[in-house]
Amino acid sequence: MPGPKTVVFGTRLGFYLAAIGSAFGLGNLWRFPYVVAENGGGAFVLLYLALVFLLGMPIMIAELALGKISKGSLSPALSKLIGERYMVRDIREKSAVLPPLVKWFMRHLGTLSMMITVVVLAYYAVISGWVLHFFMQLVVSLFNPAHFEPGGALAVLLKNGWLQLLLTSVHLMTVAVIVAKDLEFGLEKWVGYVMPMFGVLLLVLAFHSLRLDTATEALRFLFYPDFSKLTLASLGQAIGHVFFTLSVGFGTMVTFGSYLREKVYIPMAGFRVSMMDSVISLWAGVMIFPLVIIGGQQFAGPELLFQTVPHLLEGLPWGLWFGVAFFLCLYLASLGASIGLFETVVANWREVRRVPRPRAASTIAILCFIISVGPALSTNVLSDVKIGERNLLQFFDSALINWCLPITALLISQAVIWTLKHELVEAEFVSEEQPSGRKIYRHWVFLLRFIVTPVVVAGLVLQLISLF
Repeated sequence: MPGPKTVVFGTRLGFYLAAIGSAFGLGNLWRFPYVVAENGGGAFVLLYLALVFLLGMPIMIAELALGKISKGSLSPALSKLIGERYMVRDIREKSAVLPPLVKWFMRHLGTLSMMITVVVLAYYAVISGWVLHFFMQLVVSLFNPAHFEPGGALAVLLKNGWLQLLLTSVHLMTVAVIVAKDLEFGLEKWVGYVMPMFGVLLLVLAFHSLRLDTATEALRFLFYPDFSKLTLASLGQAIGHVFFTLSVGFGTMVTFGSYLREKVYIPMAGFRVSMMDSVISLWAGVMIFPLVIIGGQQFAGPELLFQTVPHLLEGLPWGLWFGVAFFLCLYLASLGASIGLFETVVANWREVRRVPRPRAASTIAILCFIISVGPALSTNVLSDVKIGERNLLQFFDSALINWCLPITALLISQAVIWTLKHELVEAEFVSEEQPSGRKIYRHWVFLLRFIVTPVVVAGLVLQLISLF
């Protein structure tokens, strides 16, 4: 049976749009505000920004390099590193002697990463369904303004598990259809249309938010660091959110790296994606926090965004139109991120099992839907099922993002820095156009070898201590 068709990004802009589309979804508009709120505001934001460039960017560069050099997604790339998959050139460092236990870990690391990605896709689809629900409610309200009740819309949704499952299935079906059409006609062209529209909507919405009376208070909360509000768990939560919003640890950037053309300069690509994502994260905070704290609203968990924004719409001129634009923007962001994660799983499965793309996409969509049943019913039928103080949706979000993702991102980065042939990696840094590339390479190696591991381990240990 012939192997999967080789695909590449048609342009550098296509790669950047895909990477930002994958990285910037509900993570920055839905998750970032409530995580920042739970960790005291400005100090957490400062910690988050530092970790983006201290941890996130070096690991992203490592994943892009692994994909570009191996010409494969995460699972086949790791197989090539341990010599279990044929490649024309040897990509493993000759001095890297791999004990049997290390080989076993690397052999199954890709599988672990894909399992995490599938579960994240499942509960992410539930939240995307919430967004879709509010968008449709507001569209209907344009023709019947009395139809929309801000306080009741979320309550009805949370109590109706079947409605959540229906919305989840619609979202997964949409993502599967787009990904099934292949990179050229799916991911790259889709985000090529979506991201410019998304940027314009975000700018307009942020402008309206900054005109609110609560803007000054919101900006102070967001940017004034009060380190006394940080907790033992804050470092681990910041690390998890950095990896989540940059899509590292999922294998997404390995897959995208395998689609890159040879002339793409990976360190600059990693820097630009990290920088753009950070700017958009902050801009999203500027947009959302004036809405969150209006009227003395209390901060909440995952429902924070849906509890506060609809109440704001009642008091705004053209509030319903503003709401339609906001939730359209939010849904397009979640769709772009879902496409990036979905493409990662499909690409890995196709390369390992040689299955057709449509079949892989439909199978993954069905698997994600089955897993999503728990999170979708966690606020109604399964509301009494708690793990600690968290329902199933909150547990999935916390366990996967704050614990599993940092572990997989750390293991992938260390596999690259200790096992991937140094000569090939250095060649991605050093070029005639980049005379400082050798110095950048040394700094990158230092960060991955001596900074990333202790910081990630410290974040995990501090979270563990905070549990007791």
